[in-house]
Amino acid sequence: MEKVVNVSPAANGHVLVALSNNRKGLFDVRPYMNSAYFEALKDPTYFKQVRLVFRGIGWPDGQDLGPDTIAAELIEAVHAT
Repeated sequence: MEKVVNVSPAANGHVLVALSNNRKGLFDVRPYMNSAYFEALKDPTYFKQVRLVFRGIGWPDGQDLGPDTIAAELIEAVHAT
């Protein structure tokens, strides 16, 4: 099972993540911000507090996203050759 091994906030409601299978890219959190559970993430200062939680990512007040969701919706980084 995959897990998130690194996470950092990025611009416009995205987080940059690295997974245990070496996939890396952006995850768009914005679609989740319309629910009451994730509404606090609309505050940019709070959003920047993203961290690793178990195998996924989360924020101080308990909002979290699991690795399966992140892996399925990951916008993978494209490297120029």
